[in-house]
Amino acid sequence: MPRGRTFLLVFAALASAAAAQPRPLGVFGGWGAFAGDGRCYAISQPAEVPAAAPWRPFAAVGHWPGRSAGGQLHVRLSREKRQGSAVLLKIDGVSFQLAGGGREAWAPDARADREIQSAMRTGIDMVVETRATDGAAVHDRYGLRGAATAMDAAAIACIPRR
Repeated sequence: MPRGRTFLLVFAALASAAAAQPRPLGVFGGWGAFAGDGRCYAISQPAEVPAAAPWRPFAAVGHWPGRSAGGQLHVRLSREKRQGSAVLLKIDGVSFQLAGGGREAWAPDARADREIQSAMRTGIDMVVETRATDGAAVHDRYGLRGAATAMDAAAIACIPRR
């Protein structure tokens, strides 16, 4: 099966547990864009996923026009975060501290979301780092090729229609 088609199938299954399946908007490098169920998002999975991971990790930038929310970063870590450990997102050496708990992390506020997305648009490599509950280092690495186009496709798809 072609890589792009496999990517779409993986993310369609990953991105929505709801009955309504998301509509693929396209695959752009290592990122996919989807719309459906009142939201639109750009999403990718880490370059390497631990074989024993009980869930599928991802990084996504989402829009929810019904809630007047847009451009929000959400990361599902490959391993559960140790309580009290910081979550750092690094894009080409620039660090951002994320908020989060358990297996989830996100930008702490709208300003951080904007700064992270700006860095994602021009960056090459993104790494999310923290400590797992067992103390092991977590390094979820994402390529950013196609991220800007996927984020734009998701944002455009969620522009309210008049």
